[in-house]
Amino acid sequence: MESASEFIMPAAIAIIMFGIGLELKFKDFRRVFTNPKGVLIGLGCQLFILPAIALCIIYYWPIEPIHKIGIMLIAACPGGTASNLVTKILKGRVALSISLTAFNSFLILFTIPLIIEFSYMIFDQDTKSIDLGFWETMKQVFFTVVLPVFTGIGIGKMMKEKHTENLHQPLNFILPAILVIAVITVLVSDESKQNISYIKYLHILVPLFILNIVTIIVGFIIARKSSLKHDSAYTIAIEMGLQNSVLALFIANQLLKSQEISLIAILYGSFSLISTFGVAFILKKYFAYGIK
Repeated sequence: MESASEFIMPAAIAIIMFGIGLELKFKDFRRVFTNPKGVLIGLGCQLFILPAIALCIIYYWPIEPIHKIGIMLIAACPGGTASNLVTKILKGRVALSISLTAFNSFLILFTIPLIIEFSYMIFDQDTKSIDLGFWETMKQVFFTVVLPVFTGIGIGKMMKEKHTENLHQPLNFILPAILVIAVITVLVSDESKQNISYIKYLHILVPLFILNIVTIIVGFIIARKSSLKHDSAYTIAIEMGLQNSVLALFIANQLLKSQEISLIAILYGSFSLISTFGVAFILKKYFAYGIK
């Protein structure tokens, strides 16, 4: 990514995660790890079910093979800060969401290269290998997710409870605003400088939209059928729907050098935050007892 987005996005993520941490307690994470069922199901859905759904949707879909690879890349980039934020706003299990983000940030070092190579091979393109860089990725996760969250928890613990409660409502507006500004900055500074015509790319938007909606619902159903509580189920549903478009854009531009693949990341990122929030809100409010 360009210099502006290289600085702005990590800084925005760190600020957002700090704000989320202010409203968390260490016991929230203790519950996640003493009962890891939610984490295991969430990881299984994101790492295996999500790419499988993407492959089923696009395999016979009449779009260019390079665009199919782009959709597979989106499916391989699990949700990050945006999913944590949406989970917070909808009062889901934020600790579970953050835990999934942290674990996925490690696992994608292995899964993304495999999915990319598989996608190039199956869609008859010259196979490409990518290296995300282990230590660089771990350092970024630590400084933008782990450290800000636990700093926020620590400071929140020192504050009086009424003060942290007073922060709750403003943070629900401030944190999403920071994320939206950061994402727009990244997309505007996208080095491919593409002029996106949504009518022109409707044939690509349709499978992307189907992927978004189907994965949210499937994630929710699997979680409920696995006897997870309602808040855990729609938290996992959010994680399934909100893929890390910024990471996909970085991989497309810097590692794969493909404007066609970066187009997919831009298209998906342009609507997935709103659509995921909307569907997750419906699941939370009207499907507390699962989907029959």
